[in-house]
Amino acid sequence: MTAPNRICFATLNLLNFAVPPYSFYQLHERYNATQWQQKLQFITGFLQQSQATIVAFQEVFSPNALQTLCKDQGYDHFATVAAPRSDNLYPQVLFNPVVAIASKIPFTQCIELTPCPELLEYLNNQNEFKFNRTPIKCSFSIPKFGDLTCYVVHFKSQRVHSMAHILNIHNQEDPLLNVLQQTVGMMQSQISRSLEASIVYYDALKTQREKNCATIVMGDFNDSIHSPALSFMTTGFPPLQSNSCLKIDQPVVGLSDAYELSTQCEAGQKKPPSHYYKGQGNVLDYILTSSHFNTHCALSRIKSLDYLSFDSHLNPQLVEEDICVSDHSGIAIEIGF
Repeated sequence: MTAPNRICFATLNLLNFAVPPYSFYQLHERYNATQWQQKLQFITGFLQQSQATIVAFQEVFSPNALQTLCKDQGYDHFATVAAPRSDNLYPQVLFNPVVAIASKIPFTQCIELTPCPELLEYLNNQNEFKFNRTPIKCSFSIPKFGDLTCYVVHFKSQRVHSMAHILNIHNQEDPLLNVLQQTVGMMQSQISRSLEASIVYYDALKTQREKNCATIVMGDFNDSIHSPALSFMTTGFPPLQSNSCLKIDQPVVGLSDAYELSTQCEAGQKKPPSHYYKGQGNVLDYILTSSHFNTHCALSRIKSLDYLSFDSHLNPQLVEEDICVSDHSGIAIEIGF
């Protein structure tokens, strides 16, 4: 009997991947030599354990160092579409980390995702919009599977920008400042995250319709997929359980949380958290897939889908971040076809 073809897609937030002597955000925030070696060993261990074919990364300050590490592990194809920014006074201090993708199979195309101008106009954001981290849009042609479009994302965080300058308040403990930041500030963060997701979602569905290609969106969503800011990304496209997808003239479009299509979900297993905050587990990292990854759909290209979590380094009781690893788990899906 012929062994099934298998391929694995993974994503990992690296938590401030900045090669020393560079710092992240603050001059004193950097790795010493021992910490950096531990960081490299952690990422190498993840790649070896997951055996992923295609890997998405977030929080990359040093793309060249990451590319070298990936190359040593057999990932000959690597791409970023943006560059971190350095401080004007202290060039060794870096801001604005980027996303990256590494693959053992070649890209047919790899570009930055640019928003559709008509969509921005529709959303009343003609000139103001800018991604907090520019997403990557990659295309692959996978033997015996077909064409695939892959998006790597890192949506706006839940961190609230200070409103002190608007109110002309210098005391950060001012009760008015605090209440406005917890209301108006939080809403602004949600709007920004939702807008970024809307642009990715629009492009993914439009590309599905035009090319009838399988689609994956993966990365750090910085929120629950069931939150008001993101729920539209899967709402309205439940897993197709019959041949109904063959009864229409145009290709089926839409995205589903890959976990809900997995053998682990069907077995009743609870989805593991991918991040902990004050001991509370949350799912912030996702892999969304098109119906081509749904084994119950007549258009499916796969025979099995397993959801994997790489979280042995996470300690729910840890108060401070351990920069030698990550504050997120790695997640992956392995498909058989």
